[in-house]
Amino acid sequence: MTGLARIQTAHGVETVRVTNSRVEVLDLTRVGLHSLSQLLSHPDLATLAVSIPTKGTPIANVEACWLPPIDDQEVWAAGVTYKRSQTARMEESEAAASCYDRVYTAARPEIFFKATPNRCSGHLGPLRIRKDATWNVPEPELALVISASGRIVGYTIGNDMSSRDIEGDNPLYLPQAKLYNQCCGLGPWITLAADMPTRQSIEIGLAISRGGSVVFEGKTSVAQMAREFEDLVQWLLRDNTMPNGAFLLTGTGVVPDSDFTLHPADRVDITISGIGTLTNTIVQG
Repeated sequence: MTGLARIQTAHGVETVRVTNSRVEVLDLTRVGLHSLSQLLSHPDLATLAVSIPTKGTPIANVEACWLPPIDDQEVWAAGVTYKRSQTARMEESEAAASCYDRVYTAARPEIFFKATPNRCSGHLGPLRIRKDATWNVPEPELALVISASGRIVGYTIGNDMSSRDIEGDNPLYLPQAKLYNQCCGLGPWITLAADMPTRQSIEIGLAISRGGSVVFEGKTSVAQMAREFEDLVQWLLRDNTMPNGAFLLTGTGVVPDSDFTLHPADRVDITISGIGTLTNTIVQG
């Protein structure tokens, strides 16, 4: 596996290559690049990812201070792409039920703006639940990494945090339920497309721990999705230019029961085949 990521070091923020348990700091300037987003949009990404010269001493995976693997891109998200997500959204509100029922089978998917880079947290970083919400859940999702030319060049793990009571009050409150400080988890790294397992075999698992005990766990697979990745991407890019590329969360098929809500200090672990595990701790206030 070849992964690309960003870490914090004593010298600043660095773009790194992840191979097995080793993290190598890349010397992007040696190939005329200055950011991870530029590398991801390079037409020769597959070659560069394994050949860019490194600098300094490799770092052990467990010693890295992970940042979200994003710098200049936007984060968008698709909703109601799994049957379980459709059911959960219909549970939120009778008023919204028909909207979510129709969008599940419609040609046009639900796609919404999710986060700017500064609203994202990386592996082991904090994710936030809103102070004005009482029903908050994580949403484990496979995230597509899209180049400036619109190609799917890699995949990472996404956590599309959601305030279900706010969205349930009125579907027009969706931006407030989804977009706020530390509302999106990404990471730990980006696995390049060629290194991922076949799409239908990708499994997504969620475990939530509280006080050292697991209080919820579930899993699904990409095979349960009702839409194709390329279809979601082409809808995202309609009349919508992404000069730095983008991340697109592809929806969730694992949703806690309606009587569950996140608490401060909960730990959320999302594991996806071919990538690894994204871990975040919940904060509030």
